[in-house]
Amino acid sequence: MDTYMRTETSLHASLKADYAASGGAQEIWVDGYWIDVQHSDLLIEIQTRHFEAIQEKLLRLLEDHKVRLVHPIAAEKWIVRLPQQDDEAPIKRRKSPRRGRWEHLFLELARIPTLLAHPNFSLEILLIREEEIRSDDGKGSWRRRGVSIIDRRLLKILERKLIASPSDLRQFLPSDLDSPFTNQQLASQLRISRRLASRMSYCLRSLKILQIAGKQRNAILYSISE
Repeated sequence: MDTYMRTETSLHASLKADYAASGGAQEIWVDGYWIDVQHSDLLIEIQTRHFEAIQEKLLRLLEDHKVRLVHPIAAEKWIVRLPQQDDEAPIKRRKSPRRGRWEHLFLELARIPTLLAHPNFSLEILLIREEEIRSDDGKGSWRRRGVSIIDRRLLKILERKLIASPSDLRQFLPSDLDSPFTNQQLASQLRISRRLASRMSYCLRSLKILQIAGKQRNAILYSISE
């Protein structure tokens, strides 16, 4: 049962409002779970990360409902750093050098790849411009030297892409990709990390879009299924 009190970022709230703007209802109780937005017979869940955390919820809802999972990816991010409460230093704002792209979907989809094969499931990816609000409170990750991320704010939705079936994922493979190919070759052609390429191939193989075609030294060779 989805009975816990959820904490919500400004980004999540803004996306809920966007999807409800054309007549949807927000925060609806359905079959023991809170749903972000309901549009007629479509249930919409917004998840920024940790797809595996809602896998059980999605599987239960998919038994009787059409469900769309919405995943925002920051194509452009601005970092706003707030000083400590007793610090009179000015608020700092800078643009992050990191740029998200469509393929970053696979970092999360790799946690629940076969869900796309369910006839009641669809996935919508958003490329967005956002602000990440940080506080110099000493309570955050050591990687950020104690700075906490306290909120994320939506500035603009730049593009949307709907993935309604496994075959829609074929668009992420380069049209001139040699077959068979290795993860390194896929990474080089798309100009992404090998880690991301391996997540892509794992998802596509799980959904039978790719199949193993042998090995090249220690690297697995993949071919595209007909």
